[in-house]
Amino acid sequence: MGTSKRPSKKYKSPLRIWDKPRIERDKILRKRYGFKNKKELWKVESQLRNIRLRARELVGLKALNLGQEEEKEFIATLSKRGLVSSSATVDDVLDLNLENFMDRRLQTFVLKKEMARSTREARQIITHRHIVIGERVVDSPSYMVKKDEEDRIAFAESSPLSSPTHPARAKKEEQH
Repeated sequence: MGTSKRPSKKYKSPLRIWDKPRIERDKILRKRYGFKNKKELWKVESQLRNIRLRARELVGLKALNLGQEEEKEFIATLSKRGLVSSSATVDDVLDLNLENFMDRRLQTFVLKKEMARSTREARQIITHRHIVIGERVVDSPSYMVKKDEEDRIAFAESSPLSSPTHPARAKKEEQH
């Protein structure tokens, strides 16, 4: 059952801690996506695992000619999150990988939109509350950006970085 003082974990750590191929893969992912720690990676892996589990359940229901409505809702939900297209099938969901999820993180979007020069700077800008999505300040680098929110990522009006003449932004624009 649990208690509010100690909420349940949202991830599973690897069974084999000292697995060299996994450690090497984690190093590459950490460098590319800039996690704070391995727990962030494990949370994303757990999300992917749960979605793939649900997709396998729907494939089983499909074999019994059941669950067409559930499948449509499932695909629509993943489409809103930007993970698959609206015309995708359950088989496309099973093809999702870790990079698909990592590319949906706010930290990655800030870097892609060239609002920061590195993944670490993107993380710092977000945690220091310089980024808004629409009207809402988001201070979590691991926030999963929905498809309709992609174009609304910007600097907060109260942020000094919102000025194009800010030294950090001027240096970045000179490099281009």
